[in-house]
Amino acid sequence: MIVLLEPQWRAREFAHRERVQPWVAGRLARRKHGLTHPVDDFLFDYYPYSVNKLLSWHPGHGVELHGDVTQFEVDPAYRHLAAEPAGVTTDLEKLAPKADRLDLVIRLLAGTAARPAQLNCFGLHEWAMVYEAPEIRHGGYPLRVTAGRVTEIVDELGLRCTHIDAYRFFTPAALPLNIIEPTRANQPDLEQPGCLHANMDLYKYAMWFSPFIGSELVADCFELARIARTIDMRAAPYDLTDLGYEPICIETAEGRREYVDEQKQIAIRAQVLRAQLSRCFSSLRDARADASVANY
Repeated sequence: MIVLLEPQWRAREFAHRERVQPWVAGRLARRKHGLTHPVDDFLFDYYPYSVNKLLSWHPGHGVELHGDVTQFEVDPAYRHLAAEPAGVTTDLEKLAPKADRLDLVIRLLAGTAARPAQLNCFGLHEWAMVYEAPEIRHGGYPLRVTAGRVTEIVDELGLRCTHIDAYRFFTPAALPLNIIEPTRANQPDLEQPGCLHANMDLYKYAMWFSPFIGSELVADCFELARIARTIDMRAAPYDLTDLGYEPICIETAEGRREYVDEQKQIAIRAQVLRAQLSRCFSSLRDARADASVANY
């Protein structure tokens, strides 16, 4: 057990909030006026985690905080310790309802890491979401190509999406064009490290087990998800130049090369974070098993 005195953990808490604040400031300002943003708001709408949850800091499992820990005592994953000096740390018993999910995410991350990256989807999932659709998903922003051109590009390049949570938003006309049918059941067998959405989901998995996962790692995953979402929408058929996003024109050979280059960079960063999360999740599973034996 690592012990952090109040000056130590206060400094880390402050640094975390300072890092995250620029990422959430726009979201908070837009909410006051009922505005939305197709890139930055996505991570708060698609992933059901609030600004406050992202801003909050926890050291993760295996750390005991000393000092004025009142703010942590209201967290259901923490328990007050009677030891002197008094402190708080995560309570492994609170992980019991998530045991199946913990096993699932360990298996999912291991499988993803073991597979080669597929780099030939070219971000066409966003195109498939407006393929032959009567209306476009992000209605507040025009398409930068015609609806007919969307159909031509999808038909010409084909759809090879491996991610269920992108595939399920395809239009009815686009669904049968995908060369595979991702489902929730086969997700652990299909996820691959080249997929932008699989790499964005590292943030979701980190949040699944917050506060047992340290907030610095959660923030690392969120930062990568923001970058991936930006690439996602730059390659989409929408015109977002007014928001400052230059398109990656995947309808051209040059644009497809640019997309693959960006995709590779995301995959490299995600590989590191995926390994860190895998170690954390495995440690949590082992700690639960050890605690069960000790309490038997």
